[in-house]
Amino acid sequence: MKKIIGAIVMLTMSMSYAQTLKGRVFNESDEQLSDVSVFNITSGSHSHSNEVGLFVLDKTTTGDSIVFSRLGYASKYVVVTKKDLSSEKDIILSAANISLDQIVLVSEVNSLNSFVDVDIQTNPIKSSQEILRKVPGLIIGQHAGGGKAEQIFLRGFDIDHGTDVSISVDGMPVNMVSHAHGQGYSDLHFVIPETLEDINFGKGPYYADHGDFTTAGYIDLHLRKSIDQNLISLEAGQFNTNRFVGLFKLLDTDKSNAYVASELYLTDGPFDSPQDFNRINVMGRYNYKLSNDEEFLLTLSHFQSKWDASGQIPQRAVDNGIIDRFGAIDDTEGGSTSRTNFLLNHVKLLDDSKAVKTKAYISQYDFELFSNFTFFLDDPVNGDQIQQKESRLIAGAESIYEEERISLTETIDFAYQAGVGFRYDNVDDVQLSHTLNRKEILERYAYGDVDEVNTYGFVNTEFKVGKWMINPALRVDYFKFDYHNKLTEVYDNKSESKVALSPKLNTVYSVNSNWQLFLKTGLGFHSNDARVVVANEGEDILPTAYGADLGTIYKPFNKLALNATLWWLYLDQEFVYVGDAAIVEPSGETRRLGVDFGARYQALPWLYVYADVNLSKGRSVDAPEGANYIPLAPDFTSVGGLLIDNLGNFSGSLTYKYVDDRPANEDDSIVAEGYFVSDFNINYSLRNWTFGIIIENLFDTEWNETQFATESRLFNEPAPVEEIHFTPGTPFYLRGKVSVRF
Repeated sequence: MKKIIGAIVMLTMSMSYAQTLKGRVFNESDEQLSDVSVFNITSGSHSHSNEVGLFVLDKTTTGDSIVFSRLGYASKYVVVTKKDLSSEKDIILSAANISLDQIVLVSEVNSLNSFVDVDIQTNPIKSSQEILRKVPGLIIGQHAGGGKAEQIFLRGFDIDHGTDVSISVDGMPVNMVSHAHGQGYSDLHFVIPETLEDINFGKGPYYADHGDFTTAGYIDLHLRKSIDQNLISLEAGQFNTNRFVGLFKLLDTDKSNAYVASELYLTDGPFDSPQDFNRINVMGRYNYKLSNDEEFLLTLSHFQSKWDASGQIPQRAVDNGIIDRFGAIDDTEGGSTSRTNFLLNHVKLLDDSKAVKTKAYISQYDFELFSNFTFFLDDPVNGDQIQQKESRLIAGAESIYEEERISLTETIDFAYQAGVGFRYDNVDDVQLSHTLNRKEILERYAYGDVDEVNTYGFVNTEFKVGKWMINPALRVDYFKFDYHNKLTEVYDNKSESKVALSPKLNTVYSVNSNWQLFLKTGLGFHSNDARVVVANEGEDILPTAYGADLGTIYKPFNKLALNATLWWLYLDQEFVYVGDAAIVEPSGETRRLGVDFGARYQALPWLYVYADVNLSKGRSVDAPEGANYIPLAPDFTSVGGLLIDNLGNFSGSLTYKYVDDRPANEDDSIVAEGYFVSDFNINYSLRNWTFGIIIENLFDTEWNETQFATESRLFNEPAPVEEIHFTPGTPFYLRGKVSVRF
């Protein structure tokens, strides 16, 4: 009899812990809310709502305390009743001012994303250049008139324009392989800042769903599926700057919505020779729900810009009074670029825990850039101007099957993703030429066609055991490189192929709902230019990156969040195609070690304070001590600020960015000077109108935005000189802004 009673008790306990809480989350307008965190405070289990607001939380029993949280909404606490476990439960969240205490730590690989979302929502992005700066530890610099992609610095890397960080927009890749200017070139100027929803990012090579270029990390921008109100915004300021933005709802029904966004940006910049910069963006999005379990999202966009530039100027020309800081040695630099995108995202929910997510994209991209880095070093008569040009078609697709909840045992839960995809680049007439005054081609240094295919597959798994989350994953990439050299007298077409295998293993330990420890490890890579691949006969052309992160995220109390990470990254031997010279250079092995710190504090309901500090030490492995510095790799950076939101009718921010002095060459004999620059903005809202003032470089600091150690020769100069060449940073820059929502 005792055995029977014991068995009944055990069965009852087993059934109680196997129970499931299920329901949907809505806002006060009866709209379904996705990505709502659902956390069981009692058991530690967690889930989130899907694209149609549905959530399923396993291992829940009567009396458990559940918290529902999403940024921009007041958290809701629920004590589970028997009735809740027997039928679907609707949860309604009320809109609230964005606050740090709306975030609950759950055992996810990239929990830091949630805290950075507060930065973005509290201090909205005001320009396309500012988008990447929202990633903690990432610094950018512009050195070609505003139309060229920014120089990127992250985790001890001078990433150039994207070689070691993969960037995408709703899953559509931004990085350009085998680009005329440089491998991984990433131009984000086709994104209208007002359409940005959030930024998903991860540092290091630890993510199976991100492949090529994911060594220092990845960045995926998510755009708004819909807009609540129409928007018209006008901005005007110094240097003949004007910006016009419009967002308009075209359709808004129960099953579908659509909007169009546009931007026109004009400026001359602070330079003595006007930039004559103009950029136009147009984007349309259409979202259609076939039912509660299927959704299509169609995006069409077009972007084009053109500009003149003053380029990078030598320090000696300024010191000797030949030009001032905003002058030019060759003001015929500049360029033009355009990109037209078609992107389709599709989600099909198979049941409560299974889904298929598919994306397909096609882009037409054109690029032309004129530069002159060395002036009269190689050609004392005509000068050293170069032209880089290409026309490219990109096509790709990816499909992912995911299952979120599989109970292997009473204590072990399992989830996984399995995905396959491809990307194809057809690049016509990719070239580097010596030109005169943007018109005459004096000599072609490189000229040909590139066809490059990357097919891939990955499996991403998660095992949840008590407070542990273990995430083993594997990715495999296959590359086919094809280069047709048009400079040879005979037909010259060469092909190579290569496979990269990238295992990952991430572990998260949740001490409680306010404290998380993690260890991330994995291999990643970035591809090399197709011209490097065929020149090197397929050897050492997918350099492996080995990485490890050990860190923690801690909330001592609801209004304070701290994060710290110790990281290490090692890169294999590689060969780099120098797009400015059409030569192949060995890069060698490199080793980087660093620490990231961050703090975010909701000091008052209307006052938010944040700061990120990043230290790193990068060295070339094979070079002798004292000659092993990695040029331009930052070793100490910091960003932070004070953000004010909903202080009566006022909002605004005072932010800073700091970069320490760093070596500009391998032996540190030439130094790139650091800087500390502050920006300020303030807004006043009156009903549906907003009036704002934006000031870049509030204290009018003299700083250099980009710097390079370059050997150059000025006209009639007897001998070349190697020294710092720089693009001056923006001086005090005042703009006014008026916007209306309706």
